[in-house]
Amino acid sequence: MELSDRTLSVLKNYSNINPNIVISEGNTIKTMAVARNVVSSATVDETFPKSFGIYDLNEFLNVLGLVERPNISFSEDYATITDGSGLSSIRYFYSDPDMLTTPTKDIVMPEGEVKFTLSVETLAKIKRASSALGHQEISITPSNGSIALTVGDSKDPTSNSFSISVDGSYVEDMDFSFILNVNNIKVVNESFEVSISSKLISNFRSTHSNIEYFVALEKSSVYGE
Repeated sequence: MELSDRTLSVLKNYSNINPNIVISEGNTIKTMAVARNVVSSATVDETFPKSFGIYDLNEFLNVLGLVERPNISFSEDYATITDGSGLSSIRYFYSDPDMLTTPTKDIVMPEGEVKFTLSVETLAKIKRASSALGHQEISITPSNGSIALTVGDSKDPTSNSFSISVDGSYVEDMDFSFILNVNNIKVVNESFEVSISSKLISNFRSTHSNIEYFVALEKSSVYGE
C-alpha cells in the first residue's frame, strides 16, 4: 500500500492533535486529543487491511520519509516499509491500542444554533492575531446580522482585541457568546462549515474533503442570557 499525499497530510495534522493513533480496518482514520476536547475523523482513499496502533505518529511519518515511494505491507505484529526499488526495508512494530488515546464511539452533533463558513484566509488571520496579541480565546458573537469572531480576553473588556465579521446564521434576537480556544483549532488547511451548539460543542466540516472536527467550547460560553 502506498499512502496518498492527502492521507499523509491528514496523518501529519493528526500528529498535532495527538502524538499517537489507532488506525482501524477500513478507510476511516480517527483521532482524539489526550484532553478529549478535540475529535476528528477523515475518510481516505486507502483501505487498511487491519487495525493497528502507532505510539509516535511523528516518528512513523519520519520513518516513511526515509525511503522513496514507501510501500507498506501489514503483518500481524508489524508493518514492513519498502522503497520503490525493493532494496531498502524497515520493520515497524505496532503499539498496543489499549495503551493509546483513541475515540471509542462516534459523536452525534446536536443541532447548532450558530452556523458560518470559516475560510482558510479568515482562520489564518485569527491565528496571526492570536500570536500577535497573546490571546488564545475566540469569542463568537452576533453582529448586525453577521457573526463576529473576536480574538481577545473575554474576562478583560479593556484587553486589546482583533475582530473579523463572517456571514452566517443564528436565531434572531438571541444573544450568545461562544468561546473557543484557538489552540484547539488544529485543522487541515481547508475551508470549513462551522456549526456551534449551546451544548458546548462545535463541528468543523471541510468544504473540500471528507474530514471533520469536533471541538469543545470553553465553559465560559453563554447562550440566551
